[in-house]
Amino acid sequence: MALLFAFIDTVDATGCGRGGMRGGAGGQTGTGGAAGAGTGATAPLGVFTPTGSMTAPRAQHTATLLGSGKVLIAGGNFGSGDLRSAELYDPVTGIFAATGNMTTARGAHASALLSSGKVLVVGGINLASAELYDPVSGTFSSTGSLTRGERGGPTATLLGNGKVLIAGGFAILQDLRYEELYDPATGSFSATGSLAVKRSSHTATLLTDGRVLVVGGTGTGSSGPVASAELYDPASGIFTTTGSMAVPRAEHTATLLPSGAVLITGGSDGGGLVGSAELYDPVSGGFTTTGSMTVPRFWHTATLLPNGTVLMAGGASGDLVGTASAELYDEASGTFSPTGSMAVAVSEHTATLLPSGTVLVAGGVIASDVATASAELYE
Repeated sequence: MALLFAFIDTVDATGCGRGGMRGGAGGQTGTGGAAGAGTGATAPLGVFTPTGSMTAPRAQHTATLLGSGKVLIAGGNFGSGDLRSAELYDPVTGIFAATGNMTTARGAHASALLSSGKVLVVGGINLASAELYDPVSGTFSSTGSLTRGERGGPTATLLGNGKVLIAGGFAILQDLRYEELYDPATGSFSATGSLAVKRSSHTATLLTDGRVLVVGGTGTGSSGPVASAELYDPASGIFTTTGSMAVPRAEHTATLLPSGAVLITGGSDGGGLVGSAELYDPVSGGFTTTGSMTVPRFWHTATLLPNGTVLMAGGASGDLVGTASAELYDEASGTFSPTGSMAVAVSEHTATLLPSGTVLVAGGVIASDVATASAELYE
């Protein structure tokens, strides 16, 4: 499957895209970060430095921080097919090393770190299956399958009760609105409330009150990216609509800030790139605009740093190829400012906050149908 498949379908409004790695996590896998020490901190100009390369080029993969401090990189696409392989990044040595292979090759899937320390890997293009990675044994094993069938590009959000909400995505070029819960105690999936709007290339963010904010994405049929948002309540299992963004977005990012607000940045509106940003207030249920990015981008990553600023790195920009630029958002001033640039211009990569406070940026697309094995550290 071509690496640029997701973008082609996003701008054509057919609803194919990767939602699982955005959003702050939607948990966060790959792009999220721990809560910062405070807001308003002024960050010095950061720098990117190369670190060890992955064992294989990959994009549309997942990156999950394990309890050990290592990072699990799983699956993805390298231009001519999805990958079964997985590897571990060791921040102490700066080296990637192969670990057990997945039971199934996957790309545009989602992952979530469970309370047990295992990692749930779920869905992917034309896939309804799921599996668990055990960091003790270094092996993957099959777990229950999705009840609604195949689901590419979903989000996977760990809830406060230990279950995982699987939301949105696509199946045979159709966006989905039939959501599911994974229960680690039984190893099975079950249906829960449905989204009001079919979505893929969306984000899902766990709020401080335990609800999940689902934002944007491509909508039903040929409607293209949407501006609407919904809230999932784990207590009732129901989605309810909340305020809408100022502009429609797909392939954007969503980051939970220390204040409890959610920062929405960039994306595609179906006709071009979006450079603006918005804040969602869980108390009022409304969105307000904030400063615009220095570079319009989508397929980028957004990582909350320990000082409370948010790092936006890479993505597609300008002529829709990867950019090496990066920038920081300061919630106190509501402004974006440039920071150091990456050595390699990438999109559809992952960014993971390490225990040291540095950010691991791994893989991604460097040209049409070409993925990279390179990785860098931001500090």
